[in-house]
Amino acid sequence: MALERLQKVIAEAGIASRRKAEKMIVDGRVRVDGKVVTKLGTKVDTFSNITVDGDPIERESLHTYLFYKPRGIVSTAKDEKGRKTVVDYFEDIPYRLYPVGRLDYDTSGLLLMTNDGKLANKLMHPKNEVSKVYVAKIKGILTPEEIMSLKKGVKFDKYKSSRAKVKILKTDKRKNTQIVQLTIHEGHYHQVKRMFKAVGHLVEKLSRERYAFLELGNLASGQYRELTHEEIDRLKHLN
Repeated sequence: MALERLQKVIAEAGIASRRKAEKMIVDGRVRVDGKVVTKLGTKVDTFSNITVDGDPIERESLHTYLFYKPRGIVSTAKDEKGRKTVVDYFEDIPYRLYPVGRLDYDTSGLLLMTNDGKLANKLMHPKNEVSKVYVAKIKGILTPEEIMSLKKGVKFDKYKSSRAKVKILKTDKRKNTQIVQLTIHEGHYHQVKRMFKAVGHLVEKLSRERYAFLELGNLASGQYRELTHEEIDRLKHLN
């Protein structure tokens, strides 16, 4: 999540110029999440609770979008290599949106974009165990033993994954490939690819089809829609 200098956030909220905002900070008139901040250069995230003289500064209204991320797109706000990012698809939206978690560069599928930090933190916290459904095209055909290993949790590096749900969608014996649906609730780096690799199979193609109760529906790659109030309320009350 991007961090910004406190005086910049105050200035962008229309409270004062950046120079006057700096004086307000030094004079002890600004609180961040209830604590007085007097150090210039302090960085805050977009969702910090900021008050000036006890009055909260007006922040952006909260919005969350369901986005069909294409392959070859980076799941960050900015990319050092100059590659296209998920944020580039929302240039016409007047809010600063950030991805909830990430999808790999070469992975497509459902990604939530939001400016609601509280919701994002809830969804990404491991204890909430939000289910994620992936569909992978793998090289080779899973044996019953390998399927059982995935269901019980596999080891990669020094980590063991939690139990997963496995469903075989299609098997092509001629091409020696298989399409497998994998349901997990974790989000470690390259997790799905590493789980399949742990049982001896490389992932050729990967897509996230479902996040909690949300699905892509009729969206095409690169399209998005805003979540309804009812959907957001359901996300807030998961678990």
